[in-house]
Amino acid sequence: MPSALSKNRVFRFAPSPNGLLHLGHALSAILNHDLAAACGGRFLLRMEDIDPARSRPEFEAAIYRDLAWLGLDWEKPVRRQSEHVAFYGEALERLKAMGVLYPGFLSRGEVKARVLAHEAAGGVWPRDPDGAALYPTEERALDRDQALAWIAAGRQHAWRLDIDKARALAPTVLDWKEAGEGPEGQTGIVAAKPERWGDVILSRPDAPASYHLAVALDDAAQGVTDVVRGQDLFHATAVHRLLQSLLGLPVPAYRHHGLVSGLDGRKLSKSNQDTGIAAYREKGVSPAGIRALLAGYGFVFH
Repeated sequence: MPSALSKNRVFRFAPSPNGLLHLGHALSAILNHDLAAACGGRFLLRMEDIDPARSRPEFEAAIYRDLAWLGLDWEKPVRRQSEHVAFYGEALERLKAMGVLYPGFLSRGEVKARVLAHEAAGGVWPRDPDGAALYPTEERALDRDQALAWIAAGRQHAWRLDIDKARALAPTVLDWKEAGEGPEGQTGIVAAKPERWGDVILSRPDAPASYHLAVALDDAAQGVTDVVRGQDLFHATAVHRLLQSLLGLPVPAYRHHGLVSGLDGRKLSKSNQDTGIAAYREKGVSPAGIRALLAGYGFVFH
């Protein structure tokens, strides 16, 4: 029988309504649902629809339909990020007051050109754990009045985290408890190294909060105690731990699971139009059949 403590555990599945759910999403959703049920805890659903250019109501409706078909039930109402913009803005202002944010004005094209030129000359440009080039750091020292003048004039910019200043304000030892496994087999107490990500974006004109900021704030606001998600987000946890430290947020336990791969070995992706849950349903595959497919990949459900 679940203990009183276990009944206070809160799990969540947080998809973005910018495409159809595939087997990888089904894996995360089922794991969170089943783990919550096993301990008598709570299972929440959150819509990460902070990017209005990509989020679509028809995809949100499809997510509800697919999860219900899989036999999953979640607490209502569903938290939707688009309804909490002011909440994220307040956190941004707190970080600005700490002096750890600065406006970055370079476009992606400008950064790419600079990286290509540097590498063509034989240099090595630092990259984050996902392989993306780190943002140049000279704007950290940009004159404040000049920056504000450019912003007032309508110049496009994104608010970036000065990773060095932010790391200096956080505890010397920054880590998290990993109940699952990282891409290289990391488990147990894992040292967080947010500096590997450079000066990440926390807000931009088309999205008032980045994934990093929104996920840290939302998990805290919803009382999430257990974050269960794919290994592709394992290294991003370091940034989340830094933001939790800066903003005084509670730290959940983390459990990263393996990824479902396609026939070509790459992880499944909405952008690649990988087979969605709805397509399996239309082919006559049952919810039990979906679990069997995932079990065939080596995933075990409890």
